Amino acid sequence: MEEIQFISTTTIKATNHGDDDNSSDKIIHLSPWDLKFLKLAPIQRGLLFHKPKTNQIDHLKKTLSSTLNFFPPLAGRLVITQHDGPNNASCSIVCNNVGALFVHAKAENTTIADILQPKYVPPVVSSLFLFNEVKNYEGTSQPLLAVQVTELIDGIFIGFTINHVCVDAKSFWHFINSWAEIAQGFNKPTKVPSFERWFPNNVNRPIRFPFTKDAQNQQCDVSSNRIFHFTKEQILQLKSKANAEISSGSSNSSDKIITISSLQALLSHLWRLFISKQNRNSEERSAFVLPIDCRTRMCPKLEENYFGNGIGAVGCVIMQIGELMESGIGKIAMEMNKEISSKSHHEKIMSDIESWLKTPSILEPVKSASNLLIASSSPRFNYYGNDFGWGKPIAVRNGVGLKRNIGIVNVLGGEEEGSIDIEVSFPYNILEAIGNDPMSMDA
Repeated sequence: MEEIQFISTTTIKATNHGDDDNSSDKIIHLSPWDLKFLKLAPIQRGLLFHKPKTNQIDHLKKTLSSTLNFFPPLAGRLVITQHDGPNNASCSIVCNNVGALFVHAKAENTTIADILQPKYVPPVVSSLFLFNEVKNYEGTSQPLLAVQVTELIDGIFIGFTINHVCVDAKSFWHFINSWAEIAQGFNKPTKVPSFERWFPNNVNRPIRFPFTKDAQNQQCDVSSNRIFHFTKEQILQLKSKANAEISSGSSNSSDKIITISSLQALLSHLWRLFISKQNRNSEERSAFVLPIDCRTRMCPKLEENYFGNGIGAVGCVIMQIGELMESGIGKIAMEMNKEISSKSHHEKIMSDIESWLKTPSILEPVKSASNLLIASSSPRFNYYGNDFGWGKPIAVRNGVGLKRNIGIVNVLGGEEEGSIDIEVSFPYNILEAIGNDPMSMDA
């Protein structure tokens, strides 16, 4: 692995902390949607740029400090308090401006091509991020935001690590987009975040839940990581094919009309593709897990700039291998569509929250399997508009995070408008089989 040379380590604080209220640090009590991520890994995403003509390190530090004025939780820390009783813990964010971590580094033997050209994500990418072995609950002592800016021979890579208890993917990119705006000279972000968490009525805060720290890091299955690129045209073909299949399969005029989205069609195609390269019994079952953002699905809707975790529901489509292989992508996508609809309406979300409050639990890192796929992130976020003052990024890459687990499907927007990049963590032999099959990516 490329050896990274660390040049400097700086704590970045918000410049205006305490201007509004000097008497105390603001406390943000966390919702069940936040708390469930305590034992998992932070979110790690990074942007690759061509090398600026001038050194931008001081500019990035200064503008990060200005941006933290609008995102005080990211300069704070978690507080986990142990109480008496069965549900013996509570967790909050204290906005105390202890600071975010900023590391300047160099990879003197690495070029842009070293990152982009290999078929598989090279090991050097993981070294471009901080906190690869940290769990979210360690945010009591570790920064909630850690940035590593690594100079390459002909480029620069900014690796962002943010505690998943504080943000989901939408909030993660809200912060990055805002930092880029301020780096370009904006006085404040276009979208000022709201930190008011959503809670069911009459819930005591902070919420109590059972919690013990992990005795040791769980060993995950070994997987390789490969990025598959889908053009806008390929995605449109898949969407058309899926919708045509369900239209031809509907014989009853009273059937509810379902429109398959581009992403549902693409994920259905991928699911069949990855299972088809495995020697599995047709009676076995496979599952595809779909996180659901509930911001717009609540009644009333949450604020558009709700900053925290909005993943309040999870869909899980389960099919027998035989049925999965015999079905067209239209039928599979329709099952995804139905699952999301059934799990993401207000009444169902409220029922799930009430059940959780009666018997609260924290997600544990799962032992993965190649017949289980888990979707992550979204192509709808603004990845390539993040210009920090020297041009737009040329690529997005993920850190280690949950990628150690087989079956993670990270969905990212591609550089060309309408295209999608999907980074998949799977056993090497399966990824090779897909890459060597010229028909694999044929819609």
